[in-house]
Amino acid sequence: MKRHLSAVAFALLSSSVLAEVQVQEPWVRATVPSQKVTGAFMQLTSPRDVKLVEARSPVAGRVELHEMAMERDVMKMRQVPAIALAAGKPVSLAPGGFHMMLFDLKQAVNAGDAVPLTLVFEGRDGSRESVEVKAAVRPLGASAGQHHQH
Repeated sequence: MKRHLSAVAFALLSSSVLAEVQVQEPWVRATVPSQKVTGAFMQLTSPRDVKLVEARSPVAGRVELHEMAMERDVMKMRQVPAIALAAGKPVSLAPGGFHMMLFDLKQAVNAGDAVPLTLVFEGRDGSRESVEVKAAVRPLGASAGQHHQH
């Protein structure tokens, strides 16, 4: 019985570690009518080494993790299987770097709206934890440093 309780305590402890991932300033770029793709951006900080391995949203058919990288003097966007977060080091998901792409949008995404996102993080032991986020929708011309004005 004692051994079973220790395993349960460890499982609870290890999953709560993942839940400590801080998500700051999540935002999504607004779309124009009939646009079916947009980007999501934020800053992530974890107290432990984890990876962002998946993202989902009810407003999109699929969400992919992407990065912008230079290839032979050309900036290219490509899908990545995960985004690593080193313990205590903030990782920015921003235009021109790592970010999320929301594909097959089911509706227009308008400035002032909030887009729900589920972020899935994986620890070194393979355990996974989901974090729910509401991302503010910023106007089309917004950049990472701009805040939405009410």
